[in-house]
Amino acid sequence: MDIGFTTAAYVVAAVLFILSLGGLSGQESAKRAVWYGIVGMALAVSATLIGPGSGLWLLSLVLIAIGGYIGMQLAQRVQMTQMPELVAAMHSLVGLAAVFVGFNADFEIENVRFALEEGGDGVSALTGFADVVAKKTAVEINILRVELFLGIFIGAITFTGSVVAYGKLAGRVDSKAVKLPGGHALN
Repeated sequence: MDIGFTTAAYVVAAVLFILSLGGLSGQESAKRAVWYGIVGMALAVSATLIGPGSGLWLLSLVLIAIGGYIGMQLAQRVQMTQMPELVAAMHSLVGLAAVFVGFNADFEIENVRFALEEGGDGVSALTGFADVVAKKTAVEINILRVELFLGIFIGAITFTGSVVAYGKLAGRVDSKAVKLPGGHALN
């Protein structure tokens, strides 16, 4: 599949996710919103599996199966009153995933840099994201590094904030505000 088609599929999936989130605000639109989310996720996963650099079918399907199994186990065990805790715990994993994706992309940029310094066979062996990075200019690489920094930073904040939220909702962390000594002076 062409990279343009894959990108278009991701954009459509993102629009469906936004419609899904917007529709969940009302009872009359919630059912339709859930379907928007399901179709958006199916489209995004399909575009990833059949898009450029899709040589990891088996690994992808195994990981999807593991994630589905864990999700099913959690859905069967969690009481409705514990749902906010579950959402906070899952949201922390989203933040952690953003951190890992950012670090992986940064490692790929470094691999490309080393391959370009070596020249010859190192550059021709690049595939997937590394091949795309190898064709970028220095300005584009710097913009990508800023994006990666922001993604890792926001992902880390999301992870830690969601872990704290889970702890507070589960009653494992004290809900009182934590005040630093000299906090007013720092502010």
